[in-house]
Amino acid sequence: MKRLIILTVGKTHSGKTTFAKALEQKLTNSIVVDQDNHGAFINTYYKSLQPKTGPNTLKHAISRLIVDYAKEHSDCHLIICNSNRSRKGRAYLLEQFFPENEFHRVLVHLDLPDAVLQSRIANSQRDTDIFRSASNFEEVLVRQNADSLKEDVVDPVEGEADQLFVIKNSGEVEDVIQRIVRMAKHNR
Repeated sequence: MKRLIILTVGKTHSGKTTFAKALEQKLTNSIVVDQDNHGAFINTYYKSLQPKTGPNTLKHAISRLIVDYAKEHSDCHLIICNSNRSRKGRAYLLEQFFPENEFHRVLVHLDLPDAVLQSRIANSQRDTDIFRSASNFEEVLVRQNADSLKEDVVDPVEGEADQLFVIKNSGEVEDVIQRIVRMAKHNR
């Protein structure tokens, strides 16, 4: 049986965590690996070890350890919940950690309009303990929009993984979850 690896792709407040948690509830034998949780953990207990600039190597190391442990010591489907907006980053994750012969690889792109994201941010109750360099979610969205001009920050396309789902509005979430659950049953 091939396990599923589901990578979420999207900007802040696009629904990645909500989607991942909902999928975890319906996809038997699955776990969510959410880098926001790792960032909050570091900021709560190990803030002085947090890199001041550059890549967040500590957060990435914790995430990698959890993924490696789950791969080696469980048979769980993995739901990787981060922004994953860089094509090179997605390719690296899929090729290095989730080989095609072991995993059925799925991308879920939560592609909601910025107006929806801005509204969600304005009404957000989410904790900002996950931040290393931003002070609020508005700042994160501004940075993500600026990053969208970079050559490597692109929407996922067919062929990057075994399956691609694009969610343009929250009404499509349940259908995508059901399709992934059916996919898992057929991969047994």
